[in-house]
Amino acid sequence: DLAEEFEKRFGRKPTYIARAPGRVNLIGEHIDYALFGVLPAAIERDILIACAPRPVPPSSVTKMAQQTPGIVVAENLQTKYTRQSFCPARKPSLSQEIGEDKVHVEGWELDINTKELRWESYVKAGYYGVLNKYFPPSDFSGSPVPVDLLFTGTVPAGSGLSSSAAMVVASTLAFLAVNGKLDNQSSTSLTKGDLVRIAVENEKRVGVNSGGMDQAASVISDASSALYISFFPKLEATPVPLPSGSIFVCANSLVVSDKAVTAKRNYNLRVVETLAGARILARTLGISVGEKERITFREVIGRLLGEQQEQELAIDALQRGLERMGQEVEVLRPKGVPDDGQLGVTMQEMVVMSGLSEEAFHDVYLSWVEVEATHFQLYKRAKHVYAEALRVLQFRQTCLEATDTAALERLGRLMNESQTSCAELYQCSCPELDELTQLARKAGAYGSRLTGAGWGGCTVSLVAEDKVVSFIDQIKNSYAPYKGLEGEALNEVIFATKPSSGACIYKFLG
Repeated sequence: DLAEEFEKRFGRKPTYIARAPGRVNLIGEHIDYALFGVLPAAIERDILIACAPRPVPPSSVTKMAQQTPGIVVAENLQTKYTRQSFCPARKPSLSQEIGEDKVHVEGWELDINTKELRWESYVKAGYYGVLNKYFPPSDFSGSPVPVDLLFTGTVPAGSGLSSSAAMVVASTLAFLAVNGKLDNQSSTSLTKGDLVRIAVENEKRVGVNSGGMDQAASVISDASSALYISFFPKLEATPVPLPSGSIFVCANSLVVSDKAVTAKRNYNLRVVETLAGARILARTLGISVGEKERITFREVIGRLLGEQQEQELAIDALQRGLERMGQEVEVLRPKGVPDDGQLGVTMQEMVVMSGLSEEAFHDVYLSWVEVEATHFQLYKRAKHVYAEALRVLQFRQTCLEATDTAALERLGRLMNESQTSCAELYQCSCPELDELTQLARKAGAYGSRLTGAGWGGCTVSLVAEDKVVSFIDQIKNSYAPYKGLEGEALNEVIFATKPSSGACIYKFLG
């Protein structure tokens, strides 16, 4: 029991337990940062944090203690993650150094090495947003309290089930709770949308430019349905009931996908390719784009269709627009190049196509992120994004209208098409994921695809509820890394899941 273990280790009962679930993305891969809607569900596996403010004996309240507020001791039930202690520090701000009339800069500092991430890096990331929002560095009238934390979790790291987002969301909640920012009498009320935005910004501290799907699914989900999450013109989430008689099975390829460590070649590179591709596509279609504007593929379609500012297109209009964009993206394809030829462009070619100077292009698209590539696949990425966004709407509509098993077969086909697109156009699959999805279909799944950022991690398969046991058994016997696994060891790598409720905080009374 987490609460009992906390008391054993820290000598007192916890004040709160923060919970944040992982998520499985049913469909809509790598399109959230293009501002298109996605369709994830929170899973039953989660991150739990028992926490409590640490009492400070009066004798220890010294000037030094006042200068280093908010010290954190973090422990983990998994023995491979060692005890960590860290403390946020106030950096001297520009306003302090060169006069109050100068621009203020952020003044909290926590050491996070993005080139060598450790488990506590995600805890620190969760702390940052709380510090900056609720304890302005230049305001010395209030300081964060010292806190003890004890972590446990069942979301496998690097699996594509958003263990990192769950860690950041749960940590953010824990720091908010112990500092009294969730109390009813707190002067600043926090909405679920606020928590999502804070968590998205927090995860950027570990070098990942997330679009917000992972955090939104972890925070907003409920136990009865998946979520259709849209990001433009603002974050909104609506429940989507899943057809009865089916269940989703997550299978871990056992290829660890650490998107923060490989970001410059994978995740962050795709972000830059989609953003630069959106500018070039807009320019080709005669759409005006500001020099410093970072337009997205979603905004391109909105402007092309005459969407009014702050007014979202109706779903059916968006769907028709996406069907049109399937043809419009062909302008990004290099002329005269066969399908098996080099469909990418060099950095120099991309800058010229953007209409920007090298300096302006670097400022808009490269100054804030590190990427590594010889060719940038603008055409392939655009083709995937628009087709995948259309599949999300088709998946959603099929769920809303589902009456029989034919609906499950349609959902399965959409999932299979998504996997093909992820592998061939977005190039975010890997041989093990390709193999697992093929084995899943042979074992009777309606459909199977990678989930999460890809390059390893998990697949998600839609399976008839009465065939789950035989399905898992067939995968165990056919996927070589699973052979010999039984009981809990097998359940760690392949498991059925239904939608779960979103993040929450439990407060101990008395």
